[in-house]
Amino acid sequence: MAQMSEFDLVVRNGRVATASEVFAADIGVRGGVIAAIARDLPKAARDIDVDGCWVLPGGIDSHCHIEQLSGMGVMCADDFYSGTVAAAFGGTTTVIPFAAQHRGMVVPEVLADYSARAAAKSVIDYGFHLIVANPDERTLTLDLPEVIRSGITSIKLFLTYERMRVDDSIVLAVMDVARREGAMVMVHAENHEMIQHRVASLLEQGYIAPKYHAVAHDALAEVEAVSRAITAARFIGVRLMIVHVSAAETVDMVRRAKAQSPLILAESCPQYLFLSEADLDRPGLEGAKFCCSPPPRDAVSQRAVWKGFMDGTLDVYSSDHAPYRFDETGKLPKGEATTFKEMANGLPGLELRLPLLFSHGVMGGLISINQFVALSAANHARIYGLEGRKGTVAVGADADLAIWNPARQTVVTADMLHDRTGYTPYEGMNLMGWPETVISRGRVIVENGQLHAEPGSGRYLARDKLSWDAPI
Repeated sequence: MAQMSEFDLVVRNGRVATASEVFAADIGVRGGVIAAIARDLPKAARDIDVDGCWVLPGGIDSHCHIEQLSGMGVMCADDFYSGTVAAAFGGTTTVIPFAAQHRGMVVPEVLADYSARAAAKSVIDYGFHLIVANPDERTLTLDLPEVIRSGITSIKLFLTYERMRVDDSIVLAVMDVARREGAMVMVHAENHEMIQHRVASLLEQGYIAPKYHAVAHDALAEVEAVSRAITAARFIGVRLMIVHVSAAETVDMVRRAKAQSPLILAESCPQYLFLSEADLDRPGLEGAKFCCSPPPRDAVSQRAVWKGFMDGTLDVYSSDHAPYRFDETGKLPKGEATTFKEMANGLPGLELRLPLLFSHGVMGGLISINQFVALSAANHARIYGLEGRKGTVAVGADADLAIWNPARQTVVTADMLHDRTGYTPYEGMNLMGWPETVISRGRVIVENGQLHAEPGSGRYLARDKLSWDAPI
């Protein structure tokens, strides 16, 4: 009688990296969890010999918009199936998208809607952040505490966008709830009035091309709002995540704030490393493909964002995947007559987030493999209440692994990707390194360019409350 294997899966002969270590080992998986890390593990029911490739924790993308209606009333191009498939092919095994409350909506209905869609379609594990845009008494006193206690421990606020923004009194009120209940506040920080003042002036002068989106969303609008958000968070004593940092002055401000308070955290994204404001000035309406808020900025800001990742000022690297098709259903609601003010704000990036950073950061010598793991996975898990379960290679953690071939060269084209945007702002880039095999809870879900995961096979992740006594 054949002896039953000790493991369901063994990933063999890999170079394993975590946020702090690099070592050679086999990884034994049982019941979807890492059960052993050692050399020469016994043969399993399924063996994968990776022949010295990097074995890294599956990525966590803690800032992405999937099957979400935007503040402008436009639905994302991706639903929870296509979005999570794209994530998986890019080496990401956990996503934390947003459940968005708009004006007039009640939180339990919002969450029930998003939860049902994600449960039916997602192929990888997921959690939610909650966007609050209808901060009435019920939301603040009843729904937010219940949401946080149920495992959604991050609340996002917008300081701009007419149909989403909240004023300073609401920011403080939500921060109070978050502080009391053990949650974090995330802020899209741009000064609404400054942007609208500039928009009105530009339109009055007939300046309507995509490049004027970057002019309207001046870096100083970000700087002012980030300063205000940081001050409010320090005043309340709540943990704050400044999302999608784009400007050099903002990076410097965050660096100073972090020296004063351990509660201040910050994130940036691929578009602020690899794109620039010059991309918005492409011929015709092509610049609309690069329109996001805040917009890509100049070379000085690119270098500052890179430095922020390298020295730890910026804690997490997320995609801010917000995909809109380049047509009248998305980017161009009025076709050729669409002005910069009317274009949907957002870029696709879920699948290319990690290959871009691996190629330019690790293979380019700017960051170590350990920093890559921290920025792409481990820091997300630690900050967002998934530590011990996700973001590392350790006994007892979920067997979420990405096997990276550092020698693989890839020229990016839109038709090789798995989202439904129809274009990529990174078209033609030459990347070195790619996650060729991806494992989610012990399931080999991507292998040899093929998907092996069913819609609805991803699991919802209730996240831990924040401990105010423990370091972040």
